[in-house]
Amino acid sequence: MARRRLGFWPRLAAVLVKPTLTVWTRRTWRGMEHLPREGGVIIVANHLSHADPLVSAHFIFDSGRWPQYLAKASLFRIPVVGWILHRCRQIPVERGTVDAARSLATLVKAVEAGGAVVIYPEGTTSREPELWPMRGKTGAARLALATGAPVVPIAMWGPEQMFDPRTSKVGLRPRIPVTVVAGPPIDLSRWSGAAPSRTTLEEVSDTIMLRLRDMLAEIRGGTPPPLWERSPRAQRQQQGGAA
Repeated sequence: MARRRLGFWPRLAAVLVKPTLTVWTRRTWRGMEHLPREGGVIIVANHLSHADPLVSAHFIFDSGRWPQYLAKASLFRIPVVGWILHRCRQIPVERGTVDAARSLATLVKAVEAGGAVVIYPEGTTSREPELWPMRGKTGAARLALATGAPVVPIAMWGPEQMFDPRTSKVGLRPRIPVTVVAGPPIDLSRWSGAAPSRTTLEEVSDTIMLRLRDMLAEIRGGTPPPLWERSPRAQRQQQGGAA
């Protein structure tokens, strides 16, 4: 959904949160042109910290879109909190239950309605010691196959200085440097029309995570750790990319 059609509650949330982030962070934004201004889009991001949803939301909002994040369905049952989440167009998701199919249908509906849906494929903050991306779960892959919507990768570095999940240390100093880079949509055309088999979902998910890992390496300027075990096709893709 384009930002100009937000309504009262999302705009109020932006008015309350954005000034704090403007003071708290010193931002380097790149690649906003890769986020379509209209229409459904799936945004996939690496997950460094509990602070990075704030940073990525700031970036996406500045690009002209309203981000719709996945949140545990239980949060929507909390008085006041659930009401605010609904008004701000966030998306309830049931995890690890028989309602997972219903959750996927909710996500498909949000994308088809023109939403900018944000997914952290890892499902949690990275457990890697240096916060490199882990192997992703298949939720983003399922949504991509079900909708055919563009999948835009966003890599972040810096939110771990706002809150470090390894130490639970909160950084309260102003102007913490954060970098967010959006890349071109990931080419998933080879799986167009494919059935969501386990192999296919893992291949799509690995392709997404490899792109995020490589983008993060460009931001950090370091060498990522050895690759996780993955399907033969994803290995061939990585070897071709390295070549």
